[in-house]
Amino acid sequence: MKTPGLAEDDVEQLSLPDVLPVLALRDTVVFPYVIVPISVSPDRGVEAVDQALGDQRLIMLTAQQDLTVEEPTLDDLHRVGTVGLIMRMLKLPDERIRILVQGLVRAELESLSQLEPFLKGRIRPLTMHPVQQSLQPAALEDRALVGSVRESLERAHHLGKNFSPEVLMVAASLDDPGRLADLVASNLELETPESQEILETLEPTERLRRIAELMARELDLLTMQHEISSQAQGEIDRSQREYFLRQQLKAIQRELGETDELAEEIEEYRARAEARGLPDEATTELEKQIQRLERSHPESGEHTVLRTYLDWLTGLPWSIESKDRLELRNARTVLDADHYGLEKVKERIVEFLAVRSLKRDSKGPILCFVGPPGVGKTSLGRSIARALGRRFVRLSLGGVRDEAEIRGHRRTYVGALPGRILQGLHQAGTGNPVFMLDEIDKIGADSRGDPSSALLEVLDPEQNSTFRDHYLGVPYDLSRVLFIATANLLDPIQPAFLDRMEVIRLSGYTEEEKLEIARRHLVPKQRDENGLDESMVQFTGPGLQRLIRGYTREAGLRNLEREIGSICRKVAVRVAEGRRTRARIDARRVETLLGPERHFNESLLAEHRIGVATGLAWTAAGGDLLLIEAIAVPGRGRLHLTGRLGDVMRESAQAALTYARRYAAAHGLEPDPLRTHKAPSSDHGEPTDAGATDSSDVGARDFFARHDFHIHAPAGSIPKDGPSAGITIATAIVSVLTGRPVDREIAMTGEITLRGDVLPIGGLKEKALAARAAGIRTVVVPRLNERDLGELPRTLRKAIDFRCLGHVGEVLDLALRPRAAVER
Repeated sequence: MKTPGLAEDDVEQLSLPDVLPVLALRDTVVFPYVIVPISVSPDRGVEAVDQALGDQRLIMLTAQQDLTVEEPTLDDLHRVGTVGLIMRMLKLPDERIRILVQGLVRAELESLSQLEPFLKGRIRPLTMHPVQQSLQPAALEDRALVGSVRESLERAHHLGKNFSPEVLMVAASLDDPGRLADLVASNLELETPESQEILETLEPTERLRRIAELMARELDLLTMQHEISSQAQGEIDRSQREYFLRQQLKAIQRELGETDELAEEIEEYRARAEARGLPDEATTELEKQIQRLERSHPESGEHTVLRTYLDWLTGLPWSIESKDRLELRNARTVLDADHYGLEKVKERIVEFLAVRSLKRDSKGPILCFVGPPGVGKTSLGRSIARALGRRFVRLSLGGVRDEAEIRGHRRTYVGALPGRILQGLHQAGTGNPVFMLDEIDKIGADSRGDPSSALLEVLDPEQNSTFRDHYLGVPYDLSRVLFIATANLLDPIQPAFLDRMEVIRLSGYTEEEKLEIARRHLVPKQRDENGLDESMVQFTGPGLQRLIRGYTREAGLRNLEREIGSICRKVAVRVAEGRRTRARIDARRVETLLGPERHFNESLLAEHRIGVATGLAWTAAGGDLLLIEAIAVPGRGRLHLTGRLGDVMRESAQAALTYARRYAAAHGLEPDPLRTHKAPSSDHGEPTDAGATDSSDVGARDFFARHDFHIHAPAGSIPKDGPSAGITIATAIVSVLTGRPVDREIAMTGEITLRGDVLPIGGLKEKALAARAAGIRTVVVPRLNERDLGELPRTLRKAIDFRCLGHVGEVLDLALRPRAAVER
């Protein structure tokens, strides 16, 4: 703190020489009549101080412009400074000295007469004598400024500014504006340029006006600091009060033998969060909810909601992962042990795992297994999880209609919970399980949103790293999860949803594959589930074949496993009663235990019939036979369709009838099936002259005008549709027109055009399996599907004679037998 120095009379008696030692100061400006302590280093003016002490104790004090200059010259110093009187000097142990200097008068440093070993320069005083100034009458403005500055000093002192009582006393007695300005400026914490500006302001009133502005700024700063300090003190006082109260509460609880359950629970939340590696955003949300929990009443509903949320937040596996086992040999071993056949599917899975082993952060497509029920889609997902060494989680999406089932409910709702995706991860306990989304084709949509759209973010590799559940409220990384989807049909799946998945089709099993799977997996499993062993029940090959052919008719294996379990239960009853200790299940024994066969080859009719053709259809449960019956009855040329045929099959029937009219016209048929006539030969039924009109053509047109055609598909309670029944319907109609029966051992599939071309179809393997199960030996397929025959199992290609034909005429030549005398 700078203090006032000599009185005016003492300063007046001093005589100032023209040349004085110069001391360059850093960060310090000395004002007249103010006593200031200054530290002087050995290389910065000790000799100048010694020279001044040996003379009149006077020294020129001026501030340095550039603080980095070690040896300043005249250009490096401010020209206006203060002549000071060295009042006291003290030597320090580090060769530095400390002097106490009182400013006397402002002076201008005109030049430097000496640079070494210390600075010495010529000076010129700048101010009038203080005694002369004090004799002048004070102006009204000066009095106002003096009063304002005095009041500001008092206010600053009350707001905490550290002014010494001596400074306040001297300021209260000063009426001279110049001296008061210098006194206040020396006690304010000003920057060096501001202090130098005041020192260079020679007019006292102007100098005091500048001081008034600086005091106003200082008061604003002190006021703001006081307000902040008061608020902080209030917070500290409240925190201290809460701390003391909590400590007292803990002491009381210890005396009563009770514990602070909430504090222990909060510490447990923090420990679980640290153990599970919560990211920064989740940690911030955790602390926020913990503070709300501490402020809430234990009996309030909000308290329960907050605890439930914290349980979910700290229970998710944020950074917990299981280590992958990506050895391909082990993966092949696991897949072969769990599944027989499905070679192409296994190969694709091994490729998928190989890419994962080479690139751990691979963002490949989501696998989607599509096939009939019971072919092993879900069990393949379990095998992948076992091969990788990951946990397996299954989520059935059948019937899910609420978007909140995927994204979770917002916490504002009563009973809100996270979505089933995060629930599955919580159940798995790791952040990288194999997550199976089962039955994605059975997802619904209503007013509560579309779950398929919500799943887009889950399955998209570019988005699921920041999946945000409505309940959780913070992003969760799903990119480490291996998602596998299953479906029976692809048509109900949204295109955008399907685009994010790689479809792998699983067709039905052949009879040989079913037999081998039953031996390896189904029989041992059912024996174990029913408390039997191999010494109690044994299934023979003929017995299993009888089960497959006569008691099950499906693409998968569920009914076969169900029938094997039924036999095992019947054997278990006899073993429990002690009537039999060993049962050998052969073909005869199967019928004894299960009764008559439930399935027979309905396509193999007793004889070949007119107007009855056997088609092949694809269904969600695999392939199936489709019998088509056609008959002509008196009428007006209309077409009747029964058997719950869909729109596509109705259009196929219309196209088939149109082709039959061309066929009749081209062959000159008298299309009465009860009369005998001879048909001219033609290649594939194409007319030699499309515009020819003879008596036979007129007879055919008269027949179509006088008769209605009735197309019927038996089992009318079952809806039927699909673009593959065209040649079957056309064969049945032409059979009626020509009176030639259809070969009962031939089945066919394919769509036709109006000109008789056969279009390709899908689901060839499922249809071939259905034909073989029904005892069909010859199957007609479109010529464009010939390339697909190589994908069929070798046993299936050996058991069935596939005829690849490209025109309906070729189909008719193969399927229609010689003309019969009477229609059955």
